[in-house]
Amino acid sequence: MSAVSPLPARTFSNPATQPELTDALRQSLERKTAAALNLLQDIAARFAPAVFANSLGAEDMLLTDLILKNRLPIEIFSLDTGRLPPETYALMAAAEKHYDVKLRVYFPRHEALEPYVKTHGINAFYESVALRKTCCQIRKVEPLGRALAGKKAWITGMRAQQSATREKLPQQQFDADHGLEKFNPLTDWSEKEVWAYIRQHQTPYNALHDQFYPSIGCAPCSRAISLGEDLRAGRWWWEEPASKECGLHVRKN
Repeated sequence: MSAVSPLPARTFSNPATQPELTDALRQSLERKTAAALNLLQDIAARFAPAVFANSLGAEDMLLTDLILKNRLPIEIFSLDTGRLPPETYALMAAAEKHYDVKLRVYFPRHEALEPYVKTHGINAFYESVALRKTCCQIRKVEPLGRALAGKKAWITGMRAQQSATREKLPQQQFDADHGLEKFNPLTDWSEKEVWAYIRQHQTPYNALHDQFYPSIGCAPCSRAISLGEDLRAGRWWWEEPASKECGLHVRKN
């Protein structure tokens, strides 16, 4: 199956990343920020060792800001698939400088990745959902398993509004596949609230968001979206919406 070419990155600013800070938005932001911080503090106290999976999206940078500014004992890690956009690597460097930290990064195992590429090709993920999910398994899911080993809880930046596959996303759930609690502190946040926080706190974020990329993963699997499209329409855009997860947040049984 051949993929449609991604939309070119736009150089002008995205109004979605610059919401108007109305009184109502400020009030909801204050309330939800306090609730998210309280939850993170509770996780750190009750589920140590806990870890935050930072995918370097806008929501994840918000949680990074809360964790690091409040010195919470929650480990933060990222997954480097080897196919990330240059802007994502630039954000990694900017975040390390901004917070004076060194990010913990997990990489795919070469003994699994090299045979896959040799057998199926460098861009095999465009050919079928099965090959794309195998690529995600090697580049994301297996490294995630290593990152979560020995932990009692993991935290994500997922929101219920992001896609049809996440519309019933709970704030807390037991991850039976990894044998630990999973928390989604921002599940009830709106996109406006996320960006209001980022602007208000001057939180570092990926420059691609200003170019109409609300959801950013690997470079070949992410594109800009048009006004009115679903927030995750730019991820694996050649697939049907029901298959648009990489496996990190999908139950195996």
